[in-house]
Amino acid sequence: MRSSRQPAHQVGGKVIAPGVSPGLGVLFLSEPAKRATDLCNGVNKRLLVCRPFGARNVYSIGYPGLTLGAIFCHLLRRLVVAFLLTSLNGTTVSAQLIKIPEVPVPAVAVTQNSNGSQPQSPLSGYLDQTNGMTADEAVAYALAHNAELEAARKEIDAARAMVKQARLRANPMLDVEGTRQIPPGKDNSIMAGVTLPLERGGRVPARIAVAEREVEVREREVANRERVLAGDVRMKFGEALAEALKLSFTNQLIEANQQSLNLIAARVNEGATPPLEQNMALVELNRLKSKRETAEGKVEVAMLELRNLIGMPPEQALRLRGDFDHLIDQLPPVSDATVQSVRERPDIQGFRAIESLAAARIEQARAEGRWDASITAGYQRMNSSFPVFGVDEHRGLQPVQDVFHFLKLGVSINLPVRNKNHGAIEAAGAESEAAKSRREFAELTVRREVASAYAQYDRAVKAEEIFRVGVRDAAKANLDVVRQTYELGSKSLIDYIGEQRRFIELENDFIDAQLAVYNARVEIMRATASPELIKK
Repeated sequence: MRSSRQPAHQVGGKVIAPGVSPGLGVLFLSEPAKRATDLCNGVNKRLLVCRPFGARNVYSIGYPGLTLGAIFCHLLRRLVVAFLLTSLNGTTVSAQLIKIPEVPVPAVAVTQNSNGSQPQSPLSGYLDQTNGMTADEAVAYALAHNAELEAARKEIDAARAMVKQARLRANPMLDVEGTRQIPPGKDNSIMAGVTLPLERGGRVPARIAVAEREVEVREREVANRERVLAGDVRMKFGEALAEALKLSFTNQLIEANQQSLNLIAARVNEGATPPLEQNMALVELNRLKSKRETAEGKVEVAMLELRNLIGMPPEQALRLRGDFDHLIDQLPPVSDATVQSVRERPDIQGFRAIESLAAARIEQARAEGRWDASITAGYQRMNSSFPVFGVDEHRGLQPVQDVFHFLKLGVSINLPVRNKNHGAIEAAGAESEAAKSRREFAELTVRREVASAYAQYDRAVKAEEIFRVGVRDAAKANLDVVRQTYELGSKSLIDYIGEQRRFIELENDFIDAQLAVYNARVEIMRATASPELIKK
């Protein structure tokens, strides 16, 4: 004879051997009862550990099990009962089960028109898959309306104006002088002269070259700001889109849990379900509503930051259009991308322009140390007299006085004997060496950024694929199984809520994994200065 120690709900309860429990009477002895009595009388009663309600001391023993025939009869009876239940009316069976709505997979909400039959989604203020703004449109809007970028473009205009100024020659100088003898004298003179600097020694070409290099530096700075701004806009767009997707998923969960609460409340009113399950479902629903408020706050903050980044007023309406599909594509080899980045990135071109500017300043400093000349031309009128009298042609006396006219021409030469501008030349040379070092370090940084972007993208793609294939689908299947078992009564509501919370966490992690792939792809475009980054 074998003994079974299974729980009461699995084997039908504990059997109290007749005659060993004084508080229970015996009307008849079945075959299992006889075997239990014989077993109980033949063992040490102090070794028995199961004492059912109503038995005194330890007068009980585990259920000894059924014979093969009895087991077969029980199985046959269960099959007949199951067949009869499935043959009954569907309304009778459904009244005994709780149909929990399936938790939907997150999807981007689509805004319906006001004339449509379906009501608008709660996310209509953030997402619009028909008329919303795409990432490319957000970048184009930012390039046209970002105030900081517009200020940088004004600096280009200022630098171009300085090129015009550099091409202008030095103005001539006009000198006018007048003298008069102190009374009682009457002598006076007026002199006017013009001086014209020649600006020899290559001063004008050197000045123009420096101004042109300044324009090139400003243009490269603006191009680099556009590259960085486009990357920031795309990343902020992805962040806002991810938060909106999480909010959409939370709204779908709230809707499903609200339906579940309504079904459970109906069963509680019928007396088929304890009120505790209704309270548990209500707590879970309120928890999800609290999470929705937090998620919506994150969406609003991300949208405000995106508006500020693209130069849009905070009160202006903005809806996004896009998803995280088709993020994985074939990339060029990292070696080719590195060579392209070092050659074409605007910041590296800017450092090269700074080197050219430093070389132009060296030449300007040398030109300032060479000789220069100025030409002078003047006219002088002098009225002079003497305090004596002379005899004119009529043999009359008159004062000795006359007016004299003079023309003056001259050349002024600046001889660089003591000051050859050596200090300015050395300073410009040091600036050139510093610019070269900065450019070399920038090229090294670009190589590191490209390699890091490729490594980040590769790992993010693998992580997202593991989530999609090995985590997300399995978690959804697990939640469906737990939901069905709860509907059949094999699992409790606590089990279903716990599994749903795990699924929510995994879905949010999956959205974060998609966002990581998106950001890594944007980082590659920004590191390699891809034309796809800026589509004007």
